[in-house]
Amino acid sequence: MGGGECRSNDYGAATYWDARYSSPSSTGGSGGGRGGEFFDWYQTYPALRPLLRARLPTSSRMLMLGCGNSLLSEDMVKDGYEEVVNIDISSVVIEQMREKHMDVRDMSFFGDETFDCVLDKGTLDAMMCGNDAPHGASKMLEEVARLLRPDGVYMLITYGAPKERVPLLYQAGCDRKIKLYIMPTPGYQLKRSNGAPLTETIMEEVALTEEGQLPPDYVLKDPESHFIYVCQKSDAANGAPVKSCSQSHNGMHMKTNQISVD
Repeated sequence: MGGGECRSNDYGAATYWDARYSSPSSTGGSGGGRGGEFFDWYQTYPALRPLLRARLPTSSRMLMLGCGNSLLSEDMVKDGYEEVVNIDISSVVIEQMREKHMDVRDMSFFGDETFDCVLDKGTLDAMMCGNDAPHGASKMLEEVARLLRPDGVYMLITYGAPKERVPLLYQAGCDRKIKLYIMPTPGYQLKRSNGAPLTETIMEEVALTEEGQLPPDYVLKDPESHFIYVCQKSDAANGAPVKSCSQSHNGMHMKTNQISVD
């Protein structure tokens, strides 16, 4: 895809995800997280590990936006990350994995500057499919900026190319020196290896132009590639905390659970 366009308007709705996680697994192949089956959207922890370990210290207090029933948080804790707080729009999936309602556009349950890192693997993409997009996505990013400590990091894993995502990130108070990594889908990497087990992950750092866009001569190897933005909270945002929402929107709630190392 490479453009980050919305695949389904349902992705922004809690009812869609509740139904998906409640339904039986599909027969033959991946069930996409249905029926309590573990499922990782986009990329797995082993594929993302080199970048996560390089950019996010294991002592960081981490907020995982839209955890679903992915094993990412569990794998991170097993690998040494000390505290990962999970939130998701679906009460069903949190009860399957586990506990407190919250909307990513209003995370007032958490105080200002309480996280070192916010990790987002597909949640902004889902918000861009909601009925209130892009307003809801902007509200979510404002809350991310409020929750991050000074110099905190927001890592976004998305289908959205820079022309769709960078303006949103700048608007939310990210430092303009955004680091971009481009990663082909697992299916593309497996095809390139002729079905042989992958010995290393293909991940390319790409320098954005001054306007925050891809170089004009850059060509995606895989049209469905994932874009990974590593964004640091800007000094301006540090000096002027973003106003947070005080009300829930459209009855859309999130649930949280926490995984930490004793």
